[in-house]
Amino acid sequence: MKVQFFSQLKEIVGASELTLELPAGTPVAELLARLYRDFPALEQWDRNLLIGVGVDFVRRDHPLRTDDQIAIMPPVQGG
Repeated sequence: MKVQFFSQLKEIVGASELTLELPAGTPVAELLARLYRDFPALEQWDRNLLIGVGVDFVRRDHPLRTDDQIAIMPPVQGG
């Protein structure tokens, strides 16, 4: 599955997109746990992350499919 990162999160991960192999049905929370192990500085954003799958925002118990495109972003800030 493809995981996209936006704004400051790209800088933490060092890329705007990663491809990860996770079993179908893996909940978003497990994806985040893996990302936090690989990129510990990402965890400081945990309380405010918005998670999108396709065009929908999802909860952390949402089961992922192997062909999902996931977007992980900080909260939207207006200007």
